[in-house]
Amino acid sequence: MGHGHHHVEVKQEQFVFSPKAKRFSIILMVLGLVFVGLGIANLGGHDNKHEAKTETAAHGEHAVAGHEAEGHHAAAHEEHGNVPNEAFGPRMEFHPLDKPANTRIWANFMIVGYFFLMISLVSLMWYAIQYVANAGWSVGIKRVPEAIMTFIPVPFVILMIGLLMGKNDIYHWAHYEHLGLKPGEAGYDAILAGKSGFLNSTMLFAFPSVLVVIWYLLMRKLRALSAAEDNGTKGDVSFFRASTKFSAAFAVIFGFTVSVIAWLLIMSVDAHWYSTIFGFYNFVTHWVTMITIMAFIVAYIKKEGYLGFVTNEHMHDLGKFMFAFTVFWAYLWLSQYLLIWYAQIPEEMAYYQIRFENYKFNFLLNFAMCFCIPFLGLLMRSAKRNRYVLAIIGSIMILGHYHDVWLMVFPGVFGSGMQFGFLELGMFLLVAGIFVYWVFTALTKRGLVAINHPYLEESVHHDVGV
Repeated sequence: MGHGHHHVEVKQEQFVFSPKAKRFSIILMVLGLVFVGLGIANLGGHDNKHEAKTETAAHGEHAVAGHEAEGHHAAAHEEHGNVPNEAFGPRMEFHPLDKPANTRIWANFMIVGYFFLMISLVSLMWYAIQYVANAGWSVGIKRVPEAIMTFIPVPFVILMIGLLMGKNDIYHWAHYEHLGLKPGEAGYDAILAGKSGFLNSTMLFAFPSVLVVIWYLLMRKLRALSAAEDNGTKGDVSFFRASTKFSAAFAVIFGFTVSVIAWLLIMSVDAHWYSTIFGFYNFVTHWVTMITIMAFIVAYIKKEGYLGFVTNEHMHDLGKFMFAFTVFWAYLWLSQYLLIWYAQIPEEMAYYQIRFENYKFNFLLNFAMCFCIPFLGLLMRSAKRNRYVLAIIGSIMILGHYHDVWLMVFPGVFGSGMQFGFLELGMFLLVAGIFVYWVFTALTKRGLVAINHPYLEESVHHDVGV
């Protein structure tokens, strides 16, 4: 049953980045650096003979290995008529090329940069959707996604460093690109040759760079309109209308192009494999993570005594979003997995074969952290309104979805035998600390309340009605 509306006086508030919060972000960074140091110290034993070979020889060996794997692949398919002969169907042998030890560092740069870049971008998408959908409930917390989306340049630089330094060892096709093989030559790969118009070094750097610049400029425009609205007069809806138009433009551009980034940066790690829902799956894994982070920040701001008009009703809605998109993530995860598992087509199955057989613990842990624990933990209405429950379940979700991205990349780069270790955890904590410091600093730059937004009153009186 809804509550009766009563007048609530809303005044502008200025967020102060407390010494305690600063200390927390610095502790995350220091812990991250310590773990990164431990991880790098442990890399010595993993280096191998790749560095002793000439680059051309290494590239050739990789292409031949891939060719042999495909030959075995086809033979298995023909011999068994697509009937499973072992636990996971016709076999495919993996021949990962020996990699220098520092490949793991650059792969982690790529993963952590991609993860936080996507979180920053989907916060901008969330912001845009609020305008396009004419949503009023979220106006009271709109400064949070506004602050998160300013982080875009930082993870993009981290991502580009990882790609620049590790491209040839992260991507199978980047090795193959340098060989210039013609049909009929030893090691010629028809699949990679067919994809070379998209999977090439120019596209790898140019396409994400152009898109991120476009997205970033639209973000700056929306921020500028928001600031202009704050400095305008009450009742002037011109800035709101302009924000809606630019939000619609961003939503269309981002909606059609974000999948291409996922294909180019993540799916191409397994260059022979593809999935038609992979881009959308990537979007959703970061979407639910961003909503969780937003809930964390709103709960913290409330705890510090700001945004008194933001109530349990708003937290309940954020909790419902966390729950709903956890279920939707599981739907996409299961859809992709079951169709491939059921069809038993080797060229589709290779992706899951190595992850299910050689990374079984990570595979099952991923499903538990991203679905089972959040689903059960957030099922009750009271859980969605309890900031301590949201903090515990949300922390598991964030780590789970970061692990999800790691599982998309590492088996394809290194084959079997890798684990989520100090280096992976350290890189995550280090950039998470930078993220917290950056976002909280961004929150101090503007008033916390969108004082002249036409739907502020609706947000103040928001009531889920139950």
